[in-house]
Amino acid sequence: MALIRLGLGSQASGSLGGTVFSHNRFGAYVRARSIPVNPQTARQVVVRNIMQNLAILWNNTLTQAQRDAWIEYGANTPYLNRLGEAINLTGLNWYTGSNLLALQAGLTRVDDAPTIFTQAQAELALAVTASEATQNLTITYDDTQDWVSEDGAQQSVFMGIPKNANTKFFKGPWQFIGLIAGDSGAPPVSPAVIAASYPFAAGQRIWVKTRIRRADGRYSAPAIVNFLGLA
Repeated sequence: MALIRLGLGSQASGSLGGTVFSHNRFGAYVRARSIPVNPQTARQVVVRNIMQNLAILWNNTLTQAQRDAWIEYGANTPYLNRLGEAINLTGLNWYTGSNLLALQAGLTRVDDAPTIFTQAQAELALAVTASEATQNLTITYDDTQDWVSEDGAQQSVFMGIPKNANTKFFKGPWQFIGLIAGDSGAPPVSPAVIAASYPFAAGQRIWVKTRIRRADGRYSAPAIVNFLGLA
């Protein structure tokens, strides 16, 4: 679905019919829409199955009171869309988004909605390096934040397909590659080392995205960095 704002300062993002609206550092642009090949990878199938199961749980397992609480959370927690505008997601959006992060990481699903009407704080100190020799990513983050010492909290890490060094724009796909788990007894210490999901060479540009999720189900906006792989 395209997001369009007309008039002074017009903006558009997404697809409408056979047209795609987007923008880069040179400004807004429009192109013909192409239908990507659907490779049905094992990782894609896992994510789709999780999403489908969460939708079934929402309809058949959650009580009406639980659904109402997620709806109330969504109504009171603004989310920035691709145009940078504050919108309100549905309760189902928040429920599936939060629990997808948890289940991808092997953590416990949360059916009760958060009672604090804010998103989790995004990672503000994200920095990543990658070594061709080890095929590992070294992820530096702020290990003084509250989530670090909270059981059930997490910072999920995703990697994009490596590109040529001169490629500066990337929108996906992303692969979940690991998490940094909060722990009240032994909080994790920065940096974390996680194996890459895609092979890469020195000099290739690599994208990494993280999201923080608190134990009560609140999750953050993404933190995204790109950098060149090292030898």
